[in-house]
Amino acid sequence: MQLKSLATAKITAKAAAVFAVGALTLTACGGGSSTPAASEGGIQLINAGKLTVCSDIPYEPFEFEKDGQTVGYDIDIAKEVAKDLGAELSIVDSSFEAIETGTALTQCDLGISSISITDTRKSVMDFSTPYLDDDLALVASEDSGISSLDDAKGKKVGVQQATTGADYAQEQGLEAQQFEDTGLLVQALQAGTIDAALGNQSVLGYAIKDDPKFKSVEDFATGEQLGISVKKGNTAMLEKVNGTLERLEEDGSLEKFKTTWFGETAK
Repeated sequence: MQLKSLATAKITAKAAAVFAVGALTLTACGGGSSTPAASEGGIQLINAGKLTVCSDIPYEPFEFEKDGQTVGYDIDIAKEVAKDLGAELSIVDSSFEAIETGTALTQCDLGISSISITDTRKSVMDFSTPYLDDDLALVASEDSGISSLDDAKGKKVGVQQATTGADYAQEQGLEAQQFEDTGLLVQALQAGTIDAALGNQSVLGYAIKDDPKFKSVEDFATGEQLGISVKKGNTAMLEKVNGTLERLEEDGSLEKFKTTWFGETAK
């Protein structure tokens, strides 16, 4: 019950943050105009001089708070995109539901939040070239008795809502408990209020890597790839983002980011 209350409070806080950005955007444009401002490179930005990025925080190790700063694999990439645009990076903590439906892109220039590229999502937003392969996994406590997906049926399994993990759980006949973000999902797993969690290998593998009480039970080769979301039809921004990703791939920075944040769990 307490986790449900925390999730509800977080949804409200995140919604307020997104709407606050919208209000600031309208104020900055003056006269109620929603015309974006241009950056130095001619790319249209919602807030002049700033690259506004929507992320669902926390989602370790992609985006999370540490020592008062937002850090992580996605954040390192976002910083590089902002640098190439000659803009200041501004992170907005948004719900993943708003990000994966494209709603967040009315208030943000980009969505960078471990977003799996799917046909459904591609119908409402454009995606960069993939920057990480990331299949699904089922993790469970050692004493849960779960050693396969079939064992998990009838058990308490958690997923993050509005994710491919939640979709997969439903397809496999699991009556999963949904959490607003992975931070709450991992907390529930550690507290023992759920027996197992189903989600992306990268984030769940990172969450349990130093805890012997938990194990990765089964991996599912779903062929998932992560991409950066851009408002539908924003070709100029998409080309700029892809240019940054290509540079990071060629100069070895992307591999360095993977090693920093995932270590041996990198795919």
